[in-house]
Amino acid sequence: MVSGSPSCKGHRYPVEVIPHRVWLYHRFPLSLREVEELMLEHGVCVSCETIRQWCLKFGQQYANTLRRRQPRRGDKWHLDEVFIKINGQSRCLWRAVDRDGMVLDILVQNRRDKAAARRFFRRLLKKMGAVPRVIVTDRLRSYGAAHRKVMPLVEHRQSRYLNNRAENSHQPTRQRERAMKGFRSTGGAQRFLSAFSGISPHFRPRRHLMTAPDHRAEMTVRFATWDQVTGVTGQPAAA
Repeated sequence: MVSGSPSCKGHRYPVEVIPHRVWLYHRFPLSLREVEELMLEHGVCVSCETIRQWCLKFGQQYANTLRRRQPRRGDKWHLDEVFIKINGQSRCLWRAVDRDGMVLDILVQNRRDKAAARRFFRRLLKKMGAVPRVIVTDRLRSYGAAHRKVMPLVEHRQSRYLNNRAENSHQPTRQRERAMKGFRSTGGAQRFLSAFSGISPHFRPRRHLMTAPDHRAEMTVRFATWDQVTGVTGQPAAA
């Protein structure tokens, strides 16, 4: 077991079973019942509620460990917001990504006004422990007001054409939102998307910039890292 990896001690299933089901649920747009069915096809009988508990218990821990292993984030941040449905009502999902499209942080809030933008800025700065050189947003006025209050010395670029990285990073969330038929609560959405934004991008390298052999080699390394993070193997991933 790798130091710092969450322990599966006390669970009646082997250590290989739980991380694999957490991976399935966070990597693909599958419902809990669909993951249950996939397990049954492999001869493992477990309820969808058990899978849900596994994802709640281990998902965020796996995501946090993966984030700690990522290279240092760039000093150019892209921020964007999108509306999601929670219990039939619209809520605002704020998202920040770096220049490579890796998610820095997400925050679900009721509004997208100046106070909400300021809260997200402060949370992001605290989590990253650094101040960016540039932030890129759309033309929502809340960004400008929050920028002047929280980080006035940081360059702020506002354009509808410069923020494709952040906008594209919403697509996996939209897929999951449809598969889950919306979220039931703000807290549940925050918990799931926080883990999801740490696990899913790990298995989404920039495929369009790679040849097929390079992509297979990169995925082999990433699966090895996942096995190490989840405690399936204690051997370090190949370089």
